[in-house]
Amino acid sequence: MTVRKRRFGDAPNGEACPVEFTLDIIGGKWKGILLYHLMDGTKRFNELRKICPHITQRMLTLQLRELAEDGVIHREVYQQVPPKVEYSLTEFGRTLEPILVLLKQWGESYKDQCNRAADKRDKDMDNEENS
Repeated sequence: MTVRKRRFGDAPNGEACPVEFTLDIIGGKWKGILLYHLMDGTKRFNELRKICPHITQRMLTLQLRELAEDGVIHREVYQQVPPKVEYSLTEFGRTLEPILVLLKQWGESYKDQCNRAADKRDKDMDNEENS
């Protein structure tokens, strides 16, 4: 595990916020998604590209590199032609699984809430038009 430069400061008591520290490791648009899909098992680079079609190759490479540097995922390089690289969660990375599952559940709940609100808004608009 490499210690990379952190992007947050210290709190007045001399300790950084643990939530801020955690989000520095797993935060951002893609890391949580990548980690969630790695919970299912080892994935090759192109499998991750297919799972996340809107991520650029450069960004995927950077995100995977940071996760590997932080000891959350393992990068296995096979010396063959064409090159084969696989990614998997480390034992340390597996400790994030309950958090990722809770994030998924919260997201599903929030999505349902938003859908119900949109349905209600649409129904109210239809009622106003028909009045």
